[in-house]
Parts: sequence; C-alpha cells; structure tokens
Amino acid sequence: MGWARNYIARLQAGETVAFRPTGGSMTGKIESGQLCTVAPVDTATLRVGDIVLCRVDSNDYLHLVKAINAGEFQIGNNRGFINGWIAASDIFGKCVRIEP
Repeated sequence: MGWARNYIARLQAGETVAFRPTGGSMTGKIESGQLCTVAPVDTATLRVGDIVLCRVDSNDYLHLVKAINAGEFQIGNNRGFINGWIAASDIFGKCVRIEP
C-alpha cells in the first residue's frame, strides 16, 4: 500500500484529513512540506484544476484533475506530466486548503 493508505481510510470513513506531502511534482500549487487539508468529495462536483487525493495504477497522488470525460478523470502533476485516466472510485478526496 502507498503513503496515503491511512488518509484514504479516514476519508472513506467521512473524515477530513491534513498532512504535509513532500516532493516537487506540484511545485507552484503545493510546495514540499506545506500543510494540505483534504476532505471527502462528491466527484460529480469536481472541475478541471481541482487537486485530489487519488490512486492511479496502484500509486497514490495528490495531483490535479487535468480533464474530465464521461465520468473519468485525467490526473497529472503541475509540471506537465500526465499520470493517466481513472474512475471516480479512485478519487478519495479534494484538497480544500493549503497552508505554510
């Protein structure tokens, strides 16, 4: 299981979670170590540009929704990389706050 396993379980139980992700793939939107608050989400309300906690090919990401088509979501980082297309069931929460 990935780094987000415990956060995903809590989101699935209806909780809002906060954590400090590390890495540079979301630089410009989320800097490494910033406190991110992620809440459960109704995927029908998601829009391109939203930041979501999701799973793509067994990997967990806090990445951007790049496109939406027929109930599927294209996920990518803020540096131009596309992770792939996923179903709504692979999205666990939406980032609702980013703090230093």
